[in-house]
Amino acid sequence: MQVDSLGAFSARNPLDSLAVTAPGRTRCVNAENPTGGKGTAATAASALGPSRKGSPCIQTVKAGESVTLMNVDGPGVIRHIWMTVTDRTSPTGPNVLRNLILEFYWDGEETPSVQCPIGDFFCCGHAQACRVNSMPVVVVPNRGFNCYFSMPFERARIVLRNDHNEDVPAFFYQIDYTEYDSLPAGTMRFHAQWRRERVTEPARDYVVLDGVQGRGAYIGTYLALTALESRWWGEGEVKMYIDGDDQYPTWCSTGAEDYFGGAWSFADFDEHGRMHEQTFCAPYVGFPFYSQRLASHRESAYWDVNTPVTRGLYRWHIPDPIYFEHDLRVEWQQIGTEEGGNFERQDDVASVAYWYQLEPHTPFTPIGDRHFRQPR
Repeated sequence: MQVDSLGAFSARNPLDSLAVTAPGRTRCVNAENPTGGKGTAATAASALGPSRKGSPCIQTVKAGESVTLMNVDGPGVIRHIWMTVTDRTSPTGPNVLRNLILEFYWDGEETPSVQCPIGDFFCCGHAQACRVNSMPVVVVPNRGFNCYFSMPFERARIVLRNDHNEDVPAFFYQIDYTEYDSLPAGTMRFHAQWRRERVTEPARDYVVLDGVQGRGAYIGTYLALTALESRWWGEGEVKMYIDGDDQYPTWCSTGAEDYFGGAWSFADFDEHGRMHEQTFCAPYVGFPFYSQRLASHRESAYWDVNTPVTRGLYRWHIPDPIYFEHDLRVEWQQIGTEEGGNFERQDDVASVAYWYQLEPHTPFTPIGDRHFRQPR
């Protein structure tokens, strides 16, 4: 079979590419092989003997400690990241998923290209895990966090920073990557940035991302929303200001639930005519999380477990990247609906922006301390 005919056939079924020889050398980094070296995995001994699961995890990440998960030279491409960790350490330490911070550094840069709480990075905001079944991010029981975004590098350093108030036990992880002789010219680097406004300002759009300079592609948004007002929350449009856009954007949605792939409030109605929002997961859009009460790991006999409504939503611009040549700014209007029509809302909004760009990148805004990140 000729190459061009095989290529045409593969376009109809992506799995066909698995049968085609390709360059590259498979490597992985985890607690059993922290250097990613060839023939150096599973060397630690256990009570069962040599090379019998002697180092499956990082036993303890101490409070205030930063642990290097990966520090390898390339060129290479990260293909898959898997992690799991407890969501609480004690009754006074429930917010582990907001207090462990992931930081990815590419090619010897001093500032991270990824800086995000571990839960939010995997579309689990509010320090609560939920099931996510999308193309690039998958979360399965129990807190099995998976990411499939390609992350090219000449050198990769990934750090886990424990900003929790207590030590965190048993951190499991694996980073699968392919080592190459070279990367194609113009290969961009992966970025992800977390932000939060605990109370947004009326009539001022929430900024998901700004300060991006250079050439790249915006590929996704995760939103962790805590409603501080009643009524419908999702009339605001997502807006992309591309390459010099000033007052008005080039790209916008027609509403929030529209941007996340839904319609008409994600509504379902019970036998009493009461509306309930329906959660869902799909390859590129999803609404995996909705809650009106504290998670069980945050409950106490001494306080009310009811909370403001919290939601988590994702949108992946994988078939439809937002390309930019020079600069990009992403915003979301805080607009809702009440009896008299639309109104300007104030809510608690956190987000993760995901994008690729050519380096160097603009240093990120400070992520804030754990008190600032604490969910309601």
